[in-house]
Amino acid sequence: MTTGTGGILAPLEPQDPRENAGYRLLARIGEGGMGTVYLSHTRGGQPVALKLIRREFGQDPDFRRRFEQEVQAARRVQGYHLVPVLDHDTTGATPWLASVFVPGLSLHDAVSTYGPLPLDTVFQLVGCTARALASIHAAGVVHRDLKPANLLLGAAGPYVIDFGIARAADSTQLTRTGGVIGTPQYMSPEHTLGAEVTTASDLFAVGLIAAVAATGRHPYGEGGATALGVRIANTDRLPPDLNGYPAELRPLLERCLTADPAERIGTDELAAMCELFAGRPLNDFDGWLPEPVGLEIARRVRAAENPPVPTVADAGAGTGRAGVGAGGSGTGGTGAGPAGAFGGVYGAPTVGAPPRPAGPPPAAGHPTHPPVPGPAPAPAPGPKRFRGVLIGAGLVLAVLAGAGAVRLLDGGGAAKDDAKQEGPVAPASSDQAQVQAPAPAPVSSGPKTAPSASSSPKSAYTPVFQDKPLTLRAPSSSTGTHVDLDAPQIFPKGAIGKTQGMELTYQDWGDADLRFLTAMGKSTGTTPEECRDAVATNTLASRVGKDELKAGKTLTKGTVLCTVTGDNNLAMLRITEVVLDTSKGSIGPMPDYVTALTLWKIG
Repeated sequence: MTTGTGGILAPLEPQDPRENAGYRLLARIGEGGMGTVYLSHTRGGQPVALKLIRREFGQDPDFRRRFEQEVQAARRVQGYHLVPVLDHDTTGATPWLASVFVPGLSLHDAVSTYGPLPLDTVFQLVGCTARALASIHAAGVVHRDLKPANLLLGAAGPYVIDFGIARAADSTQLTRTGGVIGTPQYMSPEHTLGAEVTTASDLFAVGLIAAVAATGRHPYGEGGATALGVRIANTDRLPPDLNGYPAELRPLLERCLTADPAERIGTDELAAMCELFAGRPLNDFDGWLPEPVGLEIARRVRAAENPPVPTVADAGAGTGRAGVGAGGSGTGGTGAGPAGAFGGVYGAPTVGAPPRPAGPPPAAGHPTHPPVPGPAPAPAPGPKRFRGVLIGAGLVLAVLAGAGAVRLLDGGGAAKDDAKQEGPVAPASSDQAQVQAPAPAPVSSGPKTAPSASSSPKSAYTPVFQDKPLTLRAPSSSTGTHVDLDAPQIFPKGAIGKTQGMELTYQDWGDADLRFLTAMGKSTGTTPEECRDAVATNTLASRVGKDELKAGKTLTKGTVLCTVTGDNNLAMLRITEVVLDTSKGSIGPMPDYVTALTLWKIG
């Protein structure tokens, strides 16, 4: 993909549109195999990475179907160290996908530029990755393409990206090529052989990533992507030689890199093992990165705060032909590693952003009056190890879905003409935007938690309203009760899929359940600090089934739920009463929840 000079956001080009579906486009983040990605903002000032899909994909009905399926699957995934998809549309002339944007640094770029990471950092990275995979697998999704380029490092911890979106393009190509989706040097043996791929396949990839992150060396030696894939396929006969790796790391590698998927370590056990060997809690990110890596992240954050300003002539350009840009093969660029589904962590709202109008809201992030993003406190390095970036906007990750060529062992920088590369085995990888910043700022400590809605512990919270009554009633048959906590407003008998801008929905389509559309934490206290901490450290599953709701196991009187909303406010929902509604016919008695809602503005 391509980015601005030196990895900084690039100005809009004459052929670029200036607006899409209510999003005002401000700058180019990059361009990859699936389309072009632009910087925008939500009505609340949240930075957004909006990807417009290339015309040839958009005109393919099979792609549109797969794209919709993959996005819906990605939106089910919520939890630790993940970058959620916020908004999308596959019905218009040009399909698009939106997520919040703030820069991060891929593991591939970090190791390639600064060398292997310290062992304690590697253990923390792998442990957090295991937690992210647990959430991905719980949603019924297998990553299938986990590699260093799909792990992003930030002051508030690592993030797993591309859990499915790029496969829409890959799968479309597979019908024509008969290829295998994935990156050969980070596939499991069963994946390379075309056998069934399960969640255990992702754990094999984690072992390969851990080895490369700690030493810069692949467990299966040197060579091109295909050669390494062939060696991995023969793991049952020729297992990797792990003698050259640190003794502390070998137990992890041995448990991950087994030929039999049934013998591989599980995500929970892996996270516990890594926390033990790291010697610190997995969610303690104070100084978790080497200083040079932390400084580079700080530079990228600062650059993203000052996107290029369009000229007067530039402002009138653009014909709406987005996503068609030239050179979208995903093979060029400035060394950005391939990535996939884009998303990020919620940032701070803009000071003075226009108020939210009454009535049903537009789709998430569609600004009627695009705000100007407010300033954020300066990031900073620590004395020896990077101590985090203190930014009101939080860490937001720019990730680009896209199809491209198979990468070599480096995990995917700009594609290279390398004699060791033996031809494509897998279609479609993708490219990640690089954003750099001018200079580091004074010292400050970063957050010690890694939620999907990350922020500084020193954020200010301004009450918007407190203990506002809100009753969530069980849905009627084949309807949903959608809830917008920012308004606040409840939409009974809502239609399936019409949940943009909502934080939760209580639905009865096929099987009744309560779904959290933003990361929802269960808090033990009612202060905004305790509430925000709950989002970070006690995140609930994204779905609570009807049997669990009826049994009253998760949501009971006195339960305090917290989330960072789509407009980047902090919402606290206290359940004051649970009433069993016996009038719901075919779905049987379902509880109504009487609650008190409190909303704080962050920053």
